[in-house]
Amino acid sequence: MLRTQEDSMKWFGVLALVALSECLVTIPLTRIKSIRENLREKDRLKDYLEKHPYNLAYKFLESGDPDPGIHYEPMRNYLDLAYVGTISIGTPPQEFKVIFDTGSTDLWVPSIYCSSPACTNHNVFNPLLSSTFRISGRPIHLQYGSGRMSGFLAYDTVRFGGLVDESQAFGLSLREPGKFMEYAVFDGILGLGYPSLGLGGTIPVFDNLWRQGLISEELFAFYLSKKEEEGSVVMFGGVDHSYYSGDLNWVPVSRPFYWQLSMDSISMNGVVIACDGGCEAIIDTGTSLLIGPSDVVFNIQKIINANQSYSGEYIIDCDGVNTLPDIVFTINGINYPVPASAYIREGHQGTCYSNFDEGRGGSFLSDSWILGDVFLRLYFTVFDRANNTIGLAPAV
Repeated sequence: MLRTQEDSMKWFGVLALVALSECLVTIPLTRIKSIRENLREKDRLKDYLEKHPYNLAYKFLESGDPDPGIHYEPMRNYLDLAYVGTISIGTPPQEFKVIFDTGSTDLWVPSIYCSSPACTNHNVFNPLLSSTFRISGRPIHLQYGSGRMSGFLAYDTVRFGGLVDESQAFGLSLREPGKFMEYAVFDGILGLGYPSLGLGGTIPVFDNLWRQGLISEELFAFYLSKKEEEGSVVMFGGVDHSYYSGDLNWVPVSRPFYWQLSMDSISMNGVVIACDGGCEAIIDTGTSLLIGPSDVVFNIQKIINANQSYSGEYIIDCDGVNTLPDIVFTINGINYPVPASAYIREGHQGTCYSNFDEGRGGSFLSDSWILGDVFLRLYFTVFDRANNTIGLAPAV
């Protein structure tokens, strides 16, 4: 029997959806209460910030790691992380809530052998229950801004979104740093940075997905929902165009270490207020705020009438959401406006806070910015490893 043109179009649509489903793997992310919010509600934030000032702890770029036995994780204080996804490790699978983090590269979760108080509040991996577990015998130490995570390297099967990543290297914690993980809703971290940022001699998760032929394109993308708890996703191996409007604007990665690009300027009402003459910026799902050089951010806080509170945070009049202008980040000749409704956040009890923060510590940040979830909620972002480019388009 001959098919009509309408039937043919229906079949074409079905085949297109099948092809999309074969090449694109989507992992749902859930928006959670951040560690900062938990500390603030318990009135412990001021004490925490005094003991653990926000230190971006970038990997030592000029002189190498001071201690060759310690790997320095970049930008990892995790105070404001807000999006988690679920993975499983082992056979049979053991589930964990993790941050899919473009600002680091390694995967780690707590182990049953962890002695820190934080581990009692989280899911822990039991190697004895996994038939595919292999131990490497290699100790690992990851240095964070608020302490050191000590543990050991192992290999096992990692699953998420229907992907089965075999013999994946990952860290198991024996001791977790400071107090910050005690207040975290997530169990561990799954890094999506460049391999050069991770532990030497290991293959990161994304690289293994590609090597094992589990994804059809060497890229991943993030859509972070603006308000809803659900609706955010990270996708692997393709791009779902329904999550953004217009065209993707592609920007070269200026240094394939972080997901780093060159930014032209930051302006308000047509006047440059930062990054005059150009600067570097890192796109980081593991940072929630807009972070820049201390003196520059201090000036922006003054411009938007934000005042420092007793806890060290910058408080702003909530009416500013309706009166303050956009702050425009210009990248590769394209303007990316960030409205006041994005750079101001409302906390509990009706207090509003500035979403700008100062980068403290590390010479690398002297002239650089980190564009975290505040920016990513506005702009759908593609991380293309094959071409070393970042694609940006307005999120729907």
